[in-house]
Parts: sequence; C-alpha cells; structure tokens
Amino acid sequence: MRKRKIDIAVISDVHLGTFGCQANELLSYLNSIAPKKLILNGDIIDIWQFRKRYFPKAHLQVIKKIIDLSTKGTEVIYITGNHDEMLRKFSDVEMGNISIVNKVVLELDGKKAWIFHGDVFDASIQHTKWIAKLGGWGYDMLILLNQGINYCLVGMGREKYSLSKKIKNSVKKAVKYVGDFEKVASDLAIENGYKYVICGHIHQPQLVRKVNKNGTCLYLNSGDWIENLTALEYSNKKWKLYHYAEDKLSPFYSDDELKDMNYKDLLAAITITGKRTL
Repeated sequence: MRKRKIDIAVISDVHLGTFGCQANELLSYLNSIAPKKLILNGDIIDIWQFRKRYFPKAHLQVIKKIIDLSTKGTEVIYITGNHDEMLRKFSDVEMGNISIVNKVVLELDGKKAWIFHGDVFDASIQHTKWIAKLGGWGYDMLILLNQGINYCLVGMGREKYSLSKKIKNSVKKAVKYVGDFEKVASDLAIENGYKYVICGHIHQPQLVRKVNKNGTCLYLNSGDWIENLTALEYSNKKWKLYHYAEDKLSPFYSDDELKDMNYKDLLAAITITGKRTL
C-alpha cells in the first residue's frame, strides 16, 4: 500500500507518557503518509505527567518514527505547548531536519498561516498552573476509566462512549470557553493579516471560516490523539481535517522493522540518532 504524499501534516496533543495516548493509532497514521513538513503543534510529550514507570514501547515507537521521517527528508517543526513547556528553553534549536520553536508563520501559496499551540489564551495556565496540572491528572484518570468502560461496551457489541465529551458538552462554561478561544485566535489572525490560524490545546478538531468586520480567516484545530484521533493536512492548496476513525488503517501499517524492535533497541536508536543530529 502506497503512502499518501502531502505537503503538510499537523498533529497536536498526543500526550506521550499518559494512559490516554493512542500511540498505536498515531503510528499507523504516520506510517501511511509521506509529508514534506510535519508540524508537531504542542503537548506531544506530556512532561507534566511524566512517569518513569509508564512510557510504553508504542510511545517510543512514535518518537522513533518522527526521527526516521526527519532523516528521510521530512522537515519536522516542534512547536512547544504547555505540557511540554520545558522544551521552550530550547526554542530556536535545530537538530538536522528537526527544529523547536514557540510558534511559526508559513507562506502557503501566497497566504500566511499562523501556527501555535494556543495555551497563551488559557488564563488557568497563565495564572494558576497548579490547577491546570491537577486538571490534567484528572483528565488522564477519566480517560483511563473511559477505556475500561469502552472495552466492556465493545465486548457487548455496542458503540464506544466518551465521558469527557459528554461532560464538556453538558457544561456551558466549557462550551463557551471553546467558542471564546476560537474567536480570540481568529480575531487576532485577521487583525495581523493571516489567512489561516492553526491551534491545538483544546482537543477540539475544527476547520471553519471565521468572519468579523475587519475581514476573514480560516480557523483550524488539529484536535488530539487521545479521543478524537485527528490531524490537519495541507495539499493542492487546500486544508482538510483527517479523522483516523474514517481511515480504517491497520495497526503499524507497513513498518514491520519498527514493530519488531524491542524497548531497549528503540531507546538506544533514539539516543544514538539524537547525538548524531546534534
């Protein structure tokens, strides 16, 4: 099966190192594409909730796959988020085809795209970080509980159910927050002449035209790889929202070599590659 060639792929909110991360599904997606640029729009590695005792093989495989893409010519741009904010001290560092930045502006067929994680708009993170970290831990536990419930539901032949989506959709403040987030991001983009504004952070995949009295822009959000399993793709001068659930990819796709590597070999390969790129 041939890989899909695309100009840009954007993923965010993977949260490697947490129970909710769907690393196998993300790996299958990465194995199915050949992007010229791969933009990692924040919260890829969850340093906030990092546990030495929990970083499964599949999570290492995702990191190795990203490194492999970079060595084969894909430009990888790592935009820092709030859960991986420790990497901001390395902002503007380049390692081969991999660069770490806080935000990026791209020129796409004559239109400017403003890409950043989005936590700068989140007052709870800016002023009460300990509450945000506590909320992140609670969300991880909710996802773990939800996985158990869905295991039982699938076993009974029923559809999966999302507890967090149900809670978010039933709480007016949460719904309003998402709307406010989109409005602030798009208003700032229009004010600064950007035709595209691309965020992550709120785990709400979106592709929608925003209009105000000053103009218009396309607001995009890459969603997450915990519940929605979504990405943004740019090709042929158009953006589209990719949904893993609609693709029906087989686990690990065609990357048998990566699949067969054990934990120690993966760790060694990542460390050696990292030293070479430096």
